[in-house]
Amino acid sequence: MSHIQVQDDQGVRIISFNRPDKRNAFDLNMYKQLTEYLIEGEADNDIRAFMLYGKNNCFTSGNDIADFLKNSDLGPNHPAVRFLFCLLELKKPLVAAVSGAAVGIGTTVLLHCDLVYADSTAKFQLPFVNLALVPEAGASLLLPELVGYQKAAELLLLGESFNAQTAHRLNMINEIVADEELFSYALSQAKKLANQPPQALQITRQLMRPHKNRVQHQMHQELEQFSARLKSDEAKSRFQAFLKK
Repeated sequence: MSHIQVQDDQGVRIISFNRPDKRNAFDLNMYKQLTEYLIEGEADNDIRAFMLYGKNNCFTSGNDIADFLKNSDLGPNHPAVRFLFCLLELKKPLVAAVSGAAVGIGTTVLLHCDLVYADSTAKFQLPFVNLALVPEAGASLLLPELVGYQKAAELLLLGESFNAQTAHRLNMINEIVADEELFSYALSQAKKLANQPPQALQITRQLMRPHKNRVQHQMHQELEQFSARLKSDEAKSRFQAFLKK
């Protein structure tokens, strides 16, 4: 069974993460599929919006560390790297519905979304420094711009988890929705986007994101450091402790 499931519904491509035994942790194959489904959707005129969703009351617990360690050369063809730059290049709007854990990439991906909805169980965390790593997906630039430097420092340098109320207060999510209504509400919002005039919508998105080149440059810087950190002694000892847990 595929850990990434796709369903097209009235102009919305719903991409679901479904790997319950690993709390929807992303392995390289999942990154590959995610990118393929996004690229296909971008090229399909019948798809007007995307929605990301984690099944089994969990968005994603982040990267599959063991899988990542086996494939730690973060060149341009690495599946995770391709996914990150694909996010940056998306022309069509991206909606996320977050329930349960949203760890690492589970939180940084939201910085690239247009609309984000969460239920009361959502728990966000950016534990990069805790694992002796650095942020990815442009988070070291996008997060301070969104929430201010001091708050971003708290979230990135301490790496503690925070709830949906905090995420909402920091403008990281649009709305907190009742648990049982999360999927249907986020999908209804995505369908509203899909019904908007597509060219006007896409151009407006571009105009609202004038710093794409800066973000791209920051992502390259982050990946360079991330790659170096992955091989560091301090990261190796943190990973061993994490994998034992």
